[in-house]
Amino acid sequence: MTEYGRGYGSEPWHPEDPLYGDQGSSRGQEQQPQWDGQQAHRYPQQQADPYAQQHYNGGWDGAQGGQPSYDPYDPYGQQPPVDPYSGPGPDYYAAPDAYPPPQPQQQRQPGMQGRQGMQQQQQYQQPQHPQHTEPHYDDGTGVGDDWRAEPGPREPEPEHAFFADHGDDDDRDDLDPREERRGGRERRGKKTKKNKRRSGRACLVVTLFFAGAVGTVGYFGYDFIVSHLGSAPDYEGEGTGEVQVDIPENSTILQMGLALKKAGVVKSADAFSEAAIDSKKDKVLQPGTYSLRKHMSAASAIELMVDPKSRNGLTIREGLRSGDVYKLIDTKLRLKKGTTKGVAKTEAKSLGLPSWATSGSKLKDPLEGFLYPSTYSVGEKAKPAAVLKQMVARANQVYEKHDLEGEAQKLHLESPMQLLTVASLTQAEGKYKHDFVKVARVVYNRLKPNNTETYGLLDFDSTVNYARSQSTLDTGSVDDLRNFNDPYNTYKFKGLPPGPIGNPGEEAIRSAIDPAKGDWYYFVSINPEKTLFAETNEQHERNRRIYLREQEKAKQ
Repeated sequence: MTEYGRGYGSEPWHPEDPLYGDQGSSRGQEQQPQWDGQQAHRYPQQQADPYAQQHYNGGWDGAQGGQPSYDPYDPYGQQPPVDPYSGPGPDYYAAPDAYPPPQPQQQRQPGMQGRQGMQQQQQYQQPQHPQHTEPHYDDGTGVGDDWRAEPGPREPEPEHAFFADHGDDDDRDDLDPREERRGGRERRGKKTKKNKRRSGRACLVVTLFFAGAVGTVGYFGYDFIVSHLGSAPDYEGEGTGEVQVDIPENSTILQMGLALKKAGVVKSADAFSEAAIDSKKDKVLQPGTYSLRKHMSAASAIELMVDPKSRNGLTIREGLRSGDVYKLIDTKLRLKKGTTKGVAKTEAKSLGLPSWATSGSKLKDPLEGFLYPSTYSVGEKAKPAAVLKQMVARANQVYEKHDLEGEAQKLHLESPMQLLTVASLTQAEGKYKHDFVKVARVVYNRLKPNNTETYGLLDFDSTVNYARSQSTLDTGSVDDLRNFNDPYNTYKFKGLPPGPIGNPGEEAIRSAIDPAKGDWYYFVSINPEKTLFAETNEQHERNRRIYLREQEKAKQ
């Protein structure tokens, strides 16, 4: 039996042992401690003090010549009950510095304690620090709570070390005294830091576990839905009839599918999206007006939209004049030359022009500026009027999006038609899109009536070329141009021409609405990366000489 089980006495330590106490001695009953009511209530079945026969360095036994003995009548000698399976040794309950170190265990003779021993016992049992009631720890000897403290309920089982976080090393009062006795403060400090690291790793492991679980569930959940619920609803075959569908600028694949579903081309937008992604043609689908058929499979609709041979696509590039658009339509529909131009002249009012589109004798073509540049799907049996109507409808959509009416008022222009004309001039004069905002500013600066550089004249060769239905850099001398009597000749007539001189794209429209800030009146493009702008004619002449040198180098 270890010292934790028996103490210093030779009697059995457990109350249920048949040899508990000194059965054959008169001191077996005499030395039972006088417990108060609280202790009797907490341990009603205990008839004898299991520690009455143990020696706690109390009084001296006269027969043994100096062995201290425990005095049951000492009011400070009441000890808290000990766990019957792992009871602490006698040092656990000893008050600090109250007793001398334990002596070797000796056999006690009942009834042999003398008066001298009782006096010595009382001397050693006097508390050295009666005011001390807080738990006290020694320097690693394992002494736990104060032996005089009121016994309390058993503490709950400690949390598993893997998840425990004990805080600071000094805050250790909640530790089991036996844990303190075995390891000491030094080992506890190391263990606390280790527990903190384990706690952090535990959080990381749990986070990664749940992230992986969510990803796995999402992947297999999607696979389950696709495999068990099937693909999105879709038609079969090539479809019948003919329908025109307009796909707005910056439309996503899903928005394209919604437009086709609304027109009755495909059965669902999801089927169109799936077919576009599966065929890897989602990146080549472009906005525009397409001639399709009703009740088509999504795959067939995509083929008509992306395959030039299948879709009968007609592309109108930015800045193209209306006369050139008419020629393209005649060629596409295999019509006699001039057919579409005649339809445009006679049916212009029925093609859907906006209310602010002016018509007059000075306009060369009422559709100029309204045949919006884009890609259109033109069927073999399409009519010229139907194709022109698609283009006008697309132009109206873009112009409404940019609010040409409201923006024209902000710029102090007479009408949205003038704003559209500025955009067409910017498109024609600006050789490169990154210069459009500065070119648009040059247009507005030259329109100022008080400018002393051009005196309100635009002096643009592009307007002369439009008036002459040509496209050349050699428009003649300035003196000759001053004598050319045409309302579109900006060398002769101040201000803007009667209408647009082409069909501008969206970049030119945005530049006309929001031009750059500057005092430029002149510009000349040196190369694709560089355009020189000038505020005075002198600066402009210097820039022109640079331009001429660059042209000579290019010829060599």
